[in-house]
Amino acid sequence: MFLFGSPDSEQKNENNWRRKLDKFVKANKQELAALAWGLFLERGEENDDILGIDIAGTPRFVYCKKEAVEELNRQVKSHIQEILGVLNAHKPEKEVAIVAIGEGEIKLILFEIDPAPPDCFELAAVDVDTLIDRLEKQMAEYIKG
Repeated sequence: MFLFGSPDSEQKNENNWRRKLDKFVKANKQELAALAWGLFLERGEENDDILGIDIAGTPRFVYCKKEAVEELNRQVKSHIQEILGVLNAHKPEKEVAIVAIGEGEIKLILFEIDPAPPDCFELAAVDVDTLIDRLEKQMAEYIKG
């Protein structure tokens, strides 16, 4: 996690969005892996957009242009260079990488899962839109709750 503002009591709060998001991810790894793989298949291997979560308002899945993340890195004096390195090395067939964006903060979600994301998608046996709808509703409950 990287902060772009000054630290305040929100960051010490056990109920902040980053901790709630961690709990959501832990509880939904297999479905997140299925979603990430399904979206990867839809977008195509040549597409370098980054899967993200916009925490502002109601949490939702978004795509971030790689160029926008690179520009953010320049604006914050290369403080998120490591995130760019991880995203550049990301292997979607083995791991899930999602960038969560909150007010003045960015968080990288990265995990490997067994079974692998392609298998998780097959096991989910639903389409990407169903996964997005289901996961966004659950995520909203975790973040707001």
